[in-house]
Amino acid sequence: MLIAVWDTKRMVKANHGQRVAAAQEFVQRWKGRGYEKGETHTFWLDLLTNVFGMEDVTTNVLFEQATVSRGYIDAIVVDAKTFIEQKSLSVDLDKPELRQDELVTPFEQAKRYADAQPNVQRPDTIIVCNFYEFRIHDLIEERYPAHNYTSFTLDELPDQLQLLDFLVDSTAQRRQRQTAASVDAGELIGRLYDLLSQQYMDPESEAAQHSLNVLCVRLVFCLFAEDAGVFEKWALYYYLSDIPARQVRIALRELFEHLDTPPADRDPYASDQLKAFPYVNGGLFADHDVEIPQFTDEIVRLLLDEISYGTNWANISPTIFGGVFESTLNPETRHAGGMHYTSPENIHRVIDPAFLDELTQELEAIIHEPGVGVITRRNNLRRYQDKIASLTFFDPTVMRKLVLS
Repeated sequence: MLIAVWDTKRMVKANHGQRVAAAQEFVQRWKGRGYEKGETHTFWLDLLTNVFGMEDVTTNVLFEQATVSRGYIDAIVVDAKTFIEQKSLSVDLDKPELRQDELVTPFEQAKRYADAQPNVQRPDTIIVCNFYEFRIHDLIEERYPAHNYTSFTLDELPDQLQLLDFLVDSTAQRRQRQTAASVDAGELIGRLYDLLSQQYMDPESEAAQHSLNVLCVRLVFCLFAEDAGVFEKWALYYYLSDIPARQVRIALRELFEHLDTPPADRDPYASDQLKAFPYVNGGLFADHDVEIPQFTDEIVRLLLDEISYGTNWANISPTIFGGVFESTLNPETRHAGGMHYTSPENIHRVIDPAFLDELTQELEAIIHEPGVGVITRRNNLRRYQDKIASLTFFDPTVMRKLVLS
């Protein structure tokens, strides 16, 4: 046992030494360099890959993401929920600059981008950097993050690696939280499914099962749409909260028809509660003959208090929840008891060698192509995005097509 502990400590020490050495090499490569428009990608990809060992950097780090305020987020580390505002080496991080017709500091600029995001996409951390100084602003713990931040310089990086560990170490913890939250949400939807099923005249009939499945899918879509910014926050909760249980059935039917109606064809006398919902294309709400049963007080309390208001859908992984949800809607799985889902790790064991590895290599080649300017690289990335959107994959296990878009 003592030998095993000693070997573990020696391994940790060796790994730390390797990281410090990699950081020292990084410092030498970047000392005195730093142009925002041309080197942001290379700087952060180099740091995260070669110093911190991030393996999924090309999919976990997004560059030049457009915002509704006509600006661009320089970089987003998705799993770490972090926005990066990168400036050139000569830029004073305390000096306001004119951005979108207003004078703002780099942090204020990034904070405005963050505040304009849907709840599910808002960051927990903002990093402001000018290739020499790193400033870490914690939006969760710090009361005044604009002034209370952690700072270190490029020269100090080898001794301050732990300050940026959250960019890579957060992945496993976040996945654990997402798994737990997703399974809990799936269990709530399972309870809702069971209670609604009891309200149908013939719950075992094919028509009733189809209607119940469509109803559950529509309700879950509304919940995800709120946290994605498609709907206003708590839109479904506010719409149904003042309606007696005996009238919820009619209210949902009216809502679904409203969601399926383009703006030009909508009833101008619709209530303000209905007007809060946008048009949803794609056909999810197109079938107006879906049977909706009567709701009880118990069902309404479960839907509104526990599933809507009581669940933070921003913490739920669509990948994990999708598997749990599918088993909820599958009669054979329901009758067998329990809920089942395929973990993201097992999913990647199948899809990575089948097509994702090749697509990832193509993306990395575009990002790291030497001698390519910003505009050309951006055009190449857009063509790559169009290619991804055009791909269609057949999943023989459930006899359906999954179209990536």
